[in-house]
Amino acid sequence: MTMTSTPSPAPLLSVRDLAVTFGTRGSRPVHAVDQVSFEIRPGQHVGLVGESGSGKSVTSLAIMGLLPKRGVRTSGEVLWGGSNLLEADRRTMSRLRGRDIAMVFQDPMTSLNPVVPVGVQVSEVIRRHEDVDRREADDRAEALLRKVGIPDPGRRLGEYPHQLSGGMRQRVLIAMALACGPKLLIADEPTTALDVTIQAQVLEVLKELVADTDAALLMITHDLGVVAGLCDEVNVMYSGRIVESTTRDRLFGAPRHPYTGGLLESIPRLDSPRGTPLRPIPGSPTQTLPWSEGCAFAPRCRNKIDPCTSSAPSLEQLEDRQLRCFNPLTEARQEARS
Repeated sequence: MTMTSTPSPAPLLSVRDLAVTFGTRGSRPVHAVDQVSFEIRPGQHVGLVGESGSGKSVTSLAIMGLLPKRGVRTSGEVLWGGSNLLEADRRTMSRLRGRDIAMVFQDPMTSLNPVVPVGVQVSEVIRRHEDVDRREADDRAEALLRKVGIPDPGRRLGEYPHQLSGGMRQRVLIAMALACGPKLLIADEPTTALDVTIQAQVLEVLKELVADTDAALLMITHDLGVVAGLCDEVNVMYSGRIVESTTRDRLFGAPRHPYTGGLLESIPRLDSPRGTPLRPIPGSPTQTLPWSEGCAFAPRCRNKIDPCTSSAPSLEQLEDRQLRCFNPLTEARQEARS
């Protein structure tokens, strides 16, 4: 009897060679995103990881069609249902946002309207995309607030954002994003402004709701701990390009790019001997080479060799991952550092 493997589902979202450049006449262009490609399949949880300024949030805004029109040039493809969202008109994107693709932004205080009760803001999403009356939308908004763990949701419906804590405001944003059962949820640093305890609670709520709705998830974060708990695959970004892409287990078990290894070494580990110092990545994200001249990470890299400062590495397909590096970490080096 011949065994046949089940074909993997077609990608829900395909990002191909996405590039975003900011610049105005007379100023030097800034390549915020360059040659970024990845796919998200139905129900899959994908992480986009990197320090501030790596291009993560710009990538998400390009997908959602929320970048300004002036001073911004985009190229490549963002394919959704066979259509390139970069070429979609405003009306098409307005129909997609909230219904098929939803986003949780990193700062709820600036994402929520300060002069409109949170209940109205949640029910407005439902009424915008579904044919329901005000009463039904309000009832569903109350149920959503209860589902995301907000106490006394009936009373909270009439409150304004400033009357809620940061954790509750973030829960309201999650409720708004999942109100219409989107196929893809993009979470952009959803716990940045929260303390550690509230971060864990919000992430647990997000994890449960994404599982309940079977939505695909694009998690944008600088925190590898968040990735470890939520994502199946991870794309590591540096200076606008993906430098390593693989499954979560392979990334944490055997990072190959020096930048990925540096991110992991910067995290405290419970299994490390007491007093073991952390090894932060030297320098800052502003210390980069243009990709046209070499590897952008070379000025901060402990593994750099001559080619790193003379030519740009391409993203190569290896047996278990994609990697952009001339001198990757080896298993021996990883064991010595652990």
